[in-house]
Amino acid sequence: MAIPLLQLALDNTSLAEALESTRVLASELDVIEAGTVLCVTAGNQAVKALRALYPDKIIVADIKVADAGALLAKVMIGECGADWMTVICSAPVPTFETALKEAKKYPRGDIQAELFGNWTFEEAAEWKKVGIKQAIYHRGRDAQAAGQTWGQVDIDKIAKLAEMGFEVSVTGGLEVEDLKLFKGIPVKAFIAGRNLRDAADPAAAARAFKDEIRKWWS
Repeated sequence: MAIPLLQLALDNTSLAEALESTRVLASELDVIEAGTVLCVTAGNQAVKALRALYPDKIIVADIKVADAGALLAKVMIGECGADWMTVICSAPVPTFETALKEAKKYPRGDIQAELFGNWTFEEAAEWKKVGIKQAIYHRGRDAQAAGQTWGQVDIDKIAKLAEMGFEVSVTGGLEVEDLKLFKGIPVKAFIAGRNLRDAADPAAAARAFKDEIRKWWS
């Protein structure tokens, strides 16, 4: 079983603030994500800047596409340099299909299904049929604020997605002590945001995540 990647979610409200985080953290990361908040506030310049500064890192444009899949894949992957782009689970299947077709025109291009809110395994099977291989299991920040924690229902869903053949990334207020909950599941990446960016020592926090990942996936 491969060791999960460590991904930083940059949901900052300014590009300067986001780049200050990457300056400190980039050497500890496998994947850098221009989060939805950053993409809204800074536009596609956020993805362009990350690509220029970190040519060897996987760059994600987390824009949660709901329509115009091919066009946005061309912009975010083809023009701005992202490797992966997210499509929200409520998007119609043709949006997944056309986004993926465009993404695959580029060497590392890929599409991730963002599992947020209500979705079904029947829908996931349809995404799989059109070639989607990556999925992100997402516990939203509003759910976290309302006191929702990781539970067996989450673990079972993630395990089932993996059994279906998806490469599943996990996000949603993850802390180091949460990682052991997912042991035995071939997680693609663990995605952390504020628990890395806002740590007293962000680089040390990232190393703690990586140490815990290796502990359970070595």
